[in-house]
Amino acid sequence: MKNAIRILASAALLAALNALAADDVGLVNSMAGNVSYTSGGATSAAKPYMKIREGDRFSVPSGAQLRIVYFQGGRQETYSGPAALTAGKAQSSVQSGSQPQVSTLPSGVPQKIAQTPELVAIAKLGRSGGVAVRGVGGEKRLTPQQQAEVRQARQTYDDMRKTSSADDITPELYLYSVLQDHLLYNDMKPIVAEMQKRQPSNPDVAAMAEYVKVKTEPTK
Repeated sequence: MKNAIRILASAALLAALNALAADDVGLVNSMAGNVSYTSGGATSAAKPYMKIREGDRFSVPSGAQLRIVYFQGGRQETYSGPAALTAGKAQSSVQSGSQPQVSTLPSGVPQKIAQTPELVAIAKLGRSGGVAVRGVGGEKRLTPQQQAEVRQARQTYDDMRKTSSADDITPELYLYSVLQDHLLYNDMKPIVAEMQKRQPSNPDVAAMAEYVKVKTEPTK
């Protein structure tokens, strides 16, 4: 009976989380400076990897930068302040400042990028000892279909890396997410190393790197 109650409670929680996620239209995948946003009448400091909803308003002061990606269509917008904008369903409307630099992410990438907040949370828990178990007992054996998915993800990563700026870790976040889905922790090591090289002061990247280190250390 207790197990049944736990299963039902978990299912209810998952359904609630999915319902909330359905309202998310995009993600802040890069930010520099004191960017603020207003949602539901409340104004707060924006944070990297926060999810956004239609109607959220952002203020990007002079000297600051903001990059957001929309899940529907994969539109990626990069703003240099000063700028003011409002999130839509698949793109922003600009109230002041110059228009953003726009690019389009490959199909399937926005859905993986959407997992970034959860991946960062898992990494931080793992770094503090909350969920990580040292040693992985060897690489997970993948099915042929899973192997094909990983190969395609690596090709997509290579293509994205060729056209991304030096400090943009969106390609790495994408591949990290795919590898995490398949528990390929050893394969994640060079990816987190690349992220650290490109954004050495990013605390979230540091957490992911430590998480991967713990997951790949041999059991003592």
